[in-house]
Amino acid sequence: MPVVTTLGVPGMTCGHCVSSVTNELETVDGVERVSVELHAEGVSDVTVLSHSPLDEAALRAAISEAGYEVASVEVMENAVAEQARDLSEQREEFEAEHPAP
Repeated sequence: MPVVTTLGVPGMTCGHCVSSVTNELETVDGVERVSVELHAEGVSDVTVLSHSPLDEAALRAAISEAGYEVASVEVMENAVAEQARDLSEQREEFEAEHPAP
């Protein structure tokens, strides 16, 4: 079951910051992939993909090792099903607003 963990990390301002955080998180057991949406003027979204829930303390320690702190944590289990449901709802809304000729 895919799990998406999104960490809010303030203070990241550049590619080097992203690289440091990514490298540290990739050492945490169970981490499959890391992506970062950098917001240099605010809180960056660090998304971690795994097959099972991850140890939050280990994620926080990795972020700390990179020189940052975690402002928020959101865990979405069965993320693929959730995304599919959201896309289906969006498609239904679009089709209702734009009927086929």
